[in-house]
Formats: sequence, structure tokens, C-alpha cells
Amino acid sequence: MKSTAVDIAESSWTAAVRQRSGAAVQRLVAAAAVALVVTPMVGVRFTFGWVVLYLAVQAMEMVVYRPILEAPGELSSGRKLAVLTVVAVSSTVFAALSLVMWKIGGAIGGVSAALMLSACMLTAMLNANRCQAVMIAGLAPQTGFLLATPVFVYALDASGPLVMSAAAAVVLFTFYVAITGQRMVEASANVVRAHALAEDSRLKAERSLADHTTFLAAIGHDLRTPIGAILAGAAELRSPDAQSRNSANLITDAGLMMKALLDDLLDHTRIGAGRMTVEAKDFDLRQMLAQTLMLWRGVADAKGLKLRIEGASAMPRHVKGDVMRIRQVLNNLLSNAMKFTEQGQITLRVQAWPEEPSGYALLFEIVDTGPGMTTDQLARLFTPFDQTAEGVSARYGGSGLGLAISRNLIDLMGGRLTVRSAPGQGSRFTVSLILPRGDEAAQIVEVVDESRLDIARSLTPSVAPTPQPASVAPSPAPEPEPVAATPAVADEAEDQPLRLLVVDDHDINRRAVQLILQPLGCEITTAADGMIALERCQEAVFDVIFMDVRMPELDGRETTRRLRAGGGPNAATPVVAVTADTAPEDVAACQAAGMAYFVSKPLTPPALIGALQHVLNDTAAQAATEAA
Repeated sequence: MKSTAVDIAESSWTAAVRQRSGAAVQRLVAAAAVALVVTPMVGVRFTFGWVVLYLAVQAMEMVVYRPILEAPGELSSGRKLAVLTVVAVSSTVFAALSLVMWKIGGAIGGVSAALMLSACMLTAMLNANRCQAVMIAGLAPQTGFLLATPVFVYALDASGPLVMSAAAAVVLFTFYVAITGQRMVEASANVVRAHALAEDSRLKAERSLADHTTFLAAIGHDLRTPIGAILAGAAELRSPDAQSRNSANLITDAGLMMKALLDDLLDHTRIGAGRMTVEAKDFDLRQMLAQTLMLWRGVADAKGLKLRIEGASAMPRHVKGDVMRIRQVLNNLLSNAMKFTEQGQITLRVQAWPEEPSGYALLFEIVDTGPGMTTDQLARLFTPFDQTAEGVSARYGGSGLGLAISRNLIDLMGGRLTVRSAPGQGSRFTVSLILPRGDEAAQIVEVVDESRLDIARSLTPSVAPTPQPASVAPSPAPEPEPVAATPAVADEAEDQPLRLLVVDDHDINRRAVQLILQPLGCEITTAADGMIALERCQEAVFDVIFMDVRMPELDGRETTRRLRAGGGPNAATPVVAVTADTAPEDVAACQAAGMAYFVSKPLTPPALIGALQHVLNDTAAQAATEAA
């Protein structure tokens, strides 16, 4: 608080100087007007001399002010004294003209002088209301000449009562100016102090939010490591034995639940910090809807519910938008409907209209036959963490973030998410969006998000799909296929095992990758940091490198850049980025560093094997092209 007060006191001098400097033209215009008025009384020669003197004083003011305005900050005692001197001299030169007006103009000249001095006092008060010392320096000479008014009235042989009246008027006006000036100084100081405190509070809040966001990001990154190990270990535990399979399924469900909650928490944090962004890429809308319904079909069948879609055939195929975020919103809404609907059906109704000049207006409605909601429940529906109310979390689970995140994502896309419901009449969630037309000739890459627990549970355990990680380089994603078929990767290179380098600063991640890929016959070398990875790349040739992005000292992107620039035996080896940072700017940074593909943490067998298949297929296709 003390430093803030010091800053205000120091800046008040600079503010007063800036105010007087900005009013220089106003003072010159006033001087010219006064000169025209007094010229008939005092003559041209005297007026010309006074104008020249006043201009010289104004020039002196500008000389004193210039270094202060060019380098604002704390003023030395010498500069403060210089400012007070030029202000007092300027005020004295202007006010001294009142003596001549009294001397030559008599009573009429005196009235004019009193009015001129009153106006000058008000101007001096307004032009220095941030600094009391500068205000006093400007007011003192004018106040002195004004207080001399009763003397001049007496010199004109006025009666005693008239002299007393003039004295009283002058004293009252001077008192009014002094009180008003003091209040203006205090008010200005309070405004500046309040602004400084508000700015200080804003900066503290921003720092706190930044620290909070950084903390959550770090915790989220670290949590993905054990979650990935849980999921990888559970996948390897699956066996024909029913008890072992059930145990593995339990571990998988627990890991997916942790991952789903973590994803929601990080999304909520990014939105609150203003760091959430949406993309605009070409995608197949009909295919996205078909995949979404397919993923939820198993959940609906397990609960004995009917799951229908209406209007899909009339939807456009090629649109441009953020397919992952649109899918996330639909999954959240379908998850909510599945969670609260015990019997009946859930319907996804879709409609589309052409929107000029080159887009589509889209409407998605998720209608359920659940219990419906009261007015009070609707009012709190999109409030984050509100699942804790009325035992919802205890009965149905979840963090209460899904609907809040969905509304924020739709807002970012320029659309609206609304809901209508009544007790006993089910609920109807409506998403309205306007998306541009897509390029029919563009290569469409579908990205399947496997981060939600409900979607994962909808997949049958016997056939686990291969979700496609977000690709750094724009290339077709591999078709989903059962994990059971993936040993074909090893069969293709039966004579010579695949040589892989796994770079990660966490031992548990390196072990998880080995657990997933070693059964395929891969020969795996590991490195705990970027420098060791570069050494390993000088010692042997690898077919694929899995590179953790966030590592101490030398991160994955810089390691990849050095690998590419070094010209060694692995300068052209495909590098797969492995990271929890999946924002578009992070993917672009990986691409710019020379990474060929992208797989997100926590690692799962389908995602890791899918990435390996993709880069091997790309390498084979490139080799065939070069041979041809």
C-alpha cells in the first residue's frame, strides 16, 4: 500500500505537467483575446511588449516540461523547483496585466481585471488538479492581485461600505477556490489510488489464474503417466479366464474414469483461462454422426433403450468445423440422456438448411424420455460442479462439468445450446450451429476421440477399436480394426524385427510402451532424455522413434530438430510425438519440429499400435514411390 501511495505522489507531478502542456494553446488564445481587449486602453506598443514577454515565458515552460514528458518518472528536487518557478512566473505575467487595467481603465477596467483574474484562477485550478504544489504555484500570484481589489476600489474614492463589499466578495471567492481546489486534488488522488488498487488486483488475479492453470496443466500431464500405465497393464491382463478378464475390465474402467474426469477438468480450466480454441477443418458430417451413434448403440442396448436418429439422410456431407469438439458436445449430451433415462428411447434429430453466402445452418436435438427437470434444476443445469446438488453425483457419477463445457464450446463456435424440459416429460437439448461448406476435394481425416468413459464402455471387450490419434502431418488415418489383428505388423517384418527407440523421462511410460509393443516382436531401445536419445541415434538405426514432447533440459521437439539437422543415420526416421498437450498450436509445433505423427497420453494399446501402423504404412508408400 505504501508503494502505491508513493507512485501516486510521483506521478502527480508528471500528470500536472502534462495537463499544463496540453493547455498551452488555450493559454495563448486567452492571452490574444485579452490583448485585443486591453489594446484600446493601453495602446499597441504596450500590448505588443506584453505579448512578447508572455510568449517567452510560455516557451520557457515548454523547455522545462520537455524532459519530464519524454522520460516520465520521479522528479528530482531541482526539476520540481523549476516547474513551480515557471508556473508562478507565467501566472504573474498574466495577472500583472490587471494592474494596468485598474490604472488606466478605472472602475470599468477594474471590473474587467477582476473577471479576468477569476477566470485565470479557475483555469489554473483545473490544469493542475493532480498536484497541489503546482496548483498553488499557479493560483498564488492571481490570488494576490485579486485580493488587492479593495485597495484599488478605495483608491478610486469609493465609499467605505462599497470597499467592504468588494473585500468580502473577493475573500469569499478566494475561499471558494481554495476549498474547491483542495477537494479536486483529493478526488483526483482517490481516483488514481482506486485505479491503482484495481489494476493491482487485476494483475494479482491474472497471476493467480495463470499459476492455477499452469499447476493444473502440470498435474494433468503427470496424472496421464500412471493412467496410461493402468490402461496398458489392464489390456495385457485380458485372458480367457473370466476372473482375470473381469479384473482387467475393472482396472480399465477405473483408468478410463480417471481420464474422463481429468479431460473435463482440463477443458474447464482452459475455457476459464480463455485458452480454449476451436478449429475449422473439412470433415464428413454424416460419417461423424454414424460413428457417434454406433459408439452409443451398445450403451443403449445394455440399458434396454431404443436409440434412433432422424433426418441424417438430409444432412450435408462436406462441412468445415471442429469435428472433435462437435463430437465431444454430442457425446456429452447423449451421455447425459443415457444417464438419466431408465426406459423408453433417445432420439437424435438433425436438420440442415442452406445459409448464405456459403454455409449450412445445422440443428441437433437430443430428445429423451427421462424424468425431466424442474425450473430450479434448469436454472442450475449449466453451472459447473453442480452435480453435488440433490445427490446427483452420488447416484449417477460425473463431475458436473460436461454440460457447462458443452455450452462454452458451442459458444466458441458461434452457436447456441439450449434445453427445454418439464417434470415427467423428458428433456430436449438443442444445438444450433452455422458451419461453412466443406471442400469436396479436400482430404478428410477423421479423428476419433476415445477420452470419454461412456464411449469406451459402449465398445465390446472382445473387439477393441483402434482409435486414430490426431495426426500432425495431414494424411489419411488408418481404418479401425481389432487389436487382435495387429500382430500383422510383426509378421510383415518377420525376418527382421522392428527396431524402435522409446524416449521418455518417466520410466513407467517407457515400460508401458515396451509392454504393449514387445509382444509384437519389436526390438526396443529406451532413452530417459533427449541427449541420451541423440546418442542412441548415433549408435544404431531405428525404424520408428516414439518421442515424449515434455522433458527436462532438452524437450522432444528440440531433440527432433537436432536429429533432423544432424544428418546422422536416423535423420529421416519417422518420429511419433507422445504428449498430453493436444491443442492445435502444440500439434503445429510438433509438425514444425519435424515429427511425423502424434499420439496423445495416456497411451493405450490401440492408439499406440495404430500410430505404429500409420507411420510404417507411410514409410512403405514413400519407399514404393521413390522406387517407381
